[in-house]
Amino acid sequence: MGAGEPAAPGNDLARTISTFAEEAIRLCMELNARYTTPEERVEIMSRITGRAVPASFRLFPPFTTDCGKNTRVGERVFVNSGCRFQDQGGITIGDDTLIGHNVVIATLNHDLDPSQRATTVPRPVVIGDRVWVGSNATILPGVAIGEGAVVAAGAVVTKDVPARTVVGGVPARTIREIDG
Repeated sequence: MGAGEPAAPGNDLARTISTFAEEAIRLCMELNARYTTPEERVEIMSRITGRAVPASFRLFPPFTTDCGKNTRVGERVFVNSGCRFQDQGGITIGDDTLIGHNVVIATLNHDLDPSQRATTVPRPVVIGDRVWVGSNATILPGVAIGEGAVVAAGAVVTKDVPARTVVGGVPARTIREIDG
């Protein structure tokens, strides 16, 4: 998945994605169906991602992902409730980053050719250190968000965001630079 190769219906990659999706659904149900302590959430997220998630990670459920295995989170990352991560293409979240309510991070696009529409093409999303992503923002495939940037609530991020800038709108555009 991390290689950016298209997943056409029935190919080996599509079958792998399907297997990971079923596991992610099961684990997200475990995460979201009962009260869990912060420590239990770290443990469940470690199973979802298939790697150790830092003990400083915080998550307010509900949370869903349709893969999980391509998400990497840094230290002191906070993910608020209602977030949805589509991580087949890879999601990397840097240290001290805050993700607001109902944020969608998408790493897949479908082929534009109607005869190939079921084929998905993965592209990574990389979020730098100390980023703040506001509620109901959507980050689209292939986007990198620079260190210290702010994505305003409701923004749809379609292209890279420079470090220490505030972006907002649909599509997101630079609103201002952050001093200091």
